[in-house]
Amino acid sequence: MSFQFRTATALLPLCEENAVSIAELTIRSEVESGNLPREEVVAKMLTYYQSMKESVFRGLEITERSRSGLSGGDSKRMLEHSRSPTVSVLGPVFERSIAYALAVLETNAAFGRIVATPTAGSAGICPACLLTWQQERGADDARVSEALFTAAGIGKIIGYGACFSGAQGGCQAEIGSACSMAAAAICELDGGTPAQALNAAALALQNTLGLICDPIGGYVEAPCMMRNGLFGIHAFGASAISLSGVKSIVPFDEVVGALREVGHKMPRMYKETSEGGLATTPTGLRFKPKTP
Repeated sequence: MSFQFRTATALLPLCEENAVSIAELTIRSEVESGNLPREEVVAKMLTYYQSMKESVFRGLEITERSRSGLSGGDSKRMLEHSRSPTVSVLGPVFERSIAYALAVLETNAAFGRIVATPTAGSAGICPACLLTWQQERGADDARVSEALFTAAGIGKIIGYGACFSGAQGGCQAEIGSACSMAAAAICELDGGTPAQALNAAALALQNTLGLICDPIGGYVEAPCMMRNGLFGIHAFGASAISLSGVKSIVPFDEVVGALREVGHKMPRMYKETSEGGLATTPTGLRFKPKTP
């Protein structure tokens, strides 16, 4: 039997027929298409997750500003605030998750190793969400890394139906995709069904539609970092809403179609060119690289 899929419409029946999660179906799909042993596929994903965690921990140790001056030490400050008397009423977990996402982007700005999930500009969301979940639930790396297959399954659908590139679809394609992937992964980790995970993905993605890609100075730092931090929280919210039984009015495949449509119609100036948005504000222009 083939385990291949390109849409949620194809994915969900396969999960139901085989009584498996999105994660498990994605593993079987990868084994089938790549002719690799299951053990090797699973082991690779575990390695990726461990690299993600390393990028978080490295970022939290950074204190110096990056070469651009746009980032450096922010994740550490956020983590310290999560332990302070003035922590948000939402609690330290809320703030710690934001710190983790910022840390990955700071690692990237310091030329450290990250795992693009699905891009460098959105690489903080999945690690932040999964590491936060792991610490709060007391799970081991193997269990959490399996959820990355859920994220990969969602990413596969977005990749076929739309795009991940900020230059092609704006930041909605980068942050939106990462947020959607993380929401589905968290949902399945918390016992959600494949239908609920897809619903979480739809809820997360639809609320990023129209998000432009306007990197200040052309660097993958600002506003990228803060979008990673805040949209990681968005992913947790989408998962919680779906697990409560609330359904997205528009199904996931159609949300992906909307992402594609908005991306096609979005002006070029808002697609990673730094020719609009925050990049062309008076402050943003101060960080524009000087031409010789």
